[in-house]
Amino acid sequence: MLLIDQKIYRRAKKGIRNCPFNLFLFQSLQRGSLNAQNVFENKSKYLSQEFMFINSSLFIENEFLKLIKVGVLRREVDGQGLTSKVRITPIGRQVLESRADLFTKKISLLKKLITCLKYQLSPR
Repeated sequence: MLLIDQKIYRRAKKGIRNCPFNLFLFQSLQRGSLNAQNVFENKSKYLSQEFMFINSSLFIENEFLKLIKVGVLRREVDGQGLTSKVRITPIGRQVLESRADLFTKKISLLKKLITCLKYQLSPR
């Protein structure tokens, strides 16, 4: 069981490190929920500087889905069912609390270029 937990933790850590969001988004998610449209409208607050070229809330929604798949985020539920808002999961909280350096590490120029190309070539 411990091996599975370590794999889940590493996958969540990698998902947070490689996402376009900054620490402020995750701090906001610890206090409440956000949707992709709100993040897109306030992208200067929630996105890392390298990702200011994102021009659609659909890109942000796709990033939310990636973080949901790795277990960092989950959809918020209300009386009617699932909503468009997301919240942070307990494993996401655990990664953020134990790894404060995730957002301070510098990204290499090659990684920035690959990320930019990936976003520019993805279907719209």
